[in-house]
Amino acid sequence: MELGREFASELEGGLMESRAKLFGHPIHQMLIVFPLGLLAMAIFFDLIAIATKTPYWAEVAYWMMASGLIMGLAAAPFGAIDWLSIPQGTRARTIGAFHGGGNFVVIVLFGVSWMLRREAPGTPDMLARALSFAGGILALGTGWLGGELVDRLGIGIDEGANPNAPSSLTVPHLRHRQAAR
Repeated sequence: MELGREFASELEGGLMESRAKLFGHPIHQMLIVFPLGLLAMAIFFDLIAIATKTPYWAEVAYWMMASGLIMGLAAAPFGAIDWLSIPQGTRARTIGAFHGGGNFVVIVLFGVSWMLRREAPGTPDMLARALSFAGGILALGTGWLGGELVDRLGIGIDEGANPNAPSSLTVPHLRHRQAAR
């Protein structure tokens, strides 16, 4: 694992490659697929359990959730390392704060849901399910923010990243067309 180049250089707006890499690839981006997939599957299996009234699927959801929580906790420190290298006062730093803070809330929601299920994993109550469903909805938003950081701003992957690029929700080419009318 390499921790990147000079931290001071990055804070001054230098290189924006990931600081935490394994075999040349950003660790955070390698790991996040696991909690996203596992926690999404927990919701999927909960929905199957509700539809079929079969406790087995709720137990599968319980173990998917446990695995997703572990992997989320494994991915978080590497995301924090990368976030700390984003220059302060940039749009990317703000997006990263919402991404990381939102994912913390996702882990808390799923964690409380998991704890509420411990006594009877096959028969979770409505609160346990509501918390995991809320966590899943929030994860969609935080995942989009992570995509904005990487795909739009180039954070963690591109030496020429633009930490102040406009949102991908703005469509500059449409504004130019409207101005021409």
